[in-house]
Amino acid sequence: MFRSAAGKGLQTLLVLLIVSIASFWFLKLAPGDPVTLLLGSEYSPQAHARLTRELGLDQPVWTQYGLWLSRFVQGDWGKSFITRDDIFTQAVFQALPVTLALAALSLALALLVGVPAGVLAALRKGRWPDYFVSSLSVLGSAFPSFYLGIVLIWVFGVALGWFPTMGFVRPWEDLVGGLHHLALPAITLACYYTGLIAITTRASLIEVMNQPFIKAVRARGEPMSRVVGVHAMRNVLMPLVTVIGLQLGGLLRGAVMTEVVFAVPGLGSMITTAVLNREYGVVQAGIMLTALFFVLVNLLVDQLYTLLDPRLRRR
Repeated sequence: MFRSAAGKGLQTLLVLLIVSIASFWFLKLAPGDPVTLLLGSEYSPQAHARLTRELGLDQPVWTQYGLWLSRFVQGDWGKSFITRDDIFTQAVFQALPVTLALAALSLALALLVGVPAGVLAALRKGRWPDYFVSSLSVLGSAFPSFYLGIVLIWVFGVALGWFPTMGFVRPWEDLVGGLHHLALPAITLACYYTGLIAITTRASLIEVMNQPFIKAVRARGEPMSRVVGVHAMRNVLMPLVTVIGLQLGGLLRGAVMTEVVFAVPGLGSMITTAVLNREYGVVQAGIMLTALFFVLVNLLVDQLYTLLDPRLRRR
């Protein structure tokens, strides 16, 4: 067990190292100059050279990366070029909790709707509920999230006035107000994953219901609710957890566009603004946090497998 944990830990560090190198290199290849953005339209060559030197941008790329990495692992992520705020505080304590709250609420909505819809479609295979759920699942998976967000804002925010279209309230400061502001972004982000979860649940449950042990359980006269809820869903959980684990990283990727559309001050908005301003340190911090979250989720999914399937437990 210790060797397995050590191997996964080394694998995690290797993945994060590769992500940091690739993202740092590609950021340097992107067009634009943060020094020019800071100085404005009129500046002297001496001022440009002095600010470039002060920011450390005159050094070779690998030297810049080494200095950044040594400070990053110590928790010194630098300061924003524009706001002069501490990047660690901005990313970890301000932006990340907002994105995690949005992702958690979106996942909860996707599970509350997707799993029952998938079960209904599987139990009514070939009938109108199956066609209805399958059609909505495909539509939800194919509909662009940024366009759906604009439609929801226009209908429920502007026309009906049910939800706010501006401002933001953090849920841990005001739960009701925070959920009110996060409702439309969460619905937008959850639509794709609701369809995916419904399709996965339907396909897995149809396969499990045709297994011999299910037929034996039904032959004993147990009610259908127990057959599905106790015996069948245990076997559906494995593929469902796999899909959820793989798509949780996608939730963060989808949150980037959703946060921009709804002006939610999370990691997505932070990274987008930093890219436009060529703030390499802020973008790098956002990328590393996203990669770390994705890796930790996959490690958690690996541990859940052993809890869901006794055959994977070591004796």
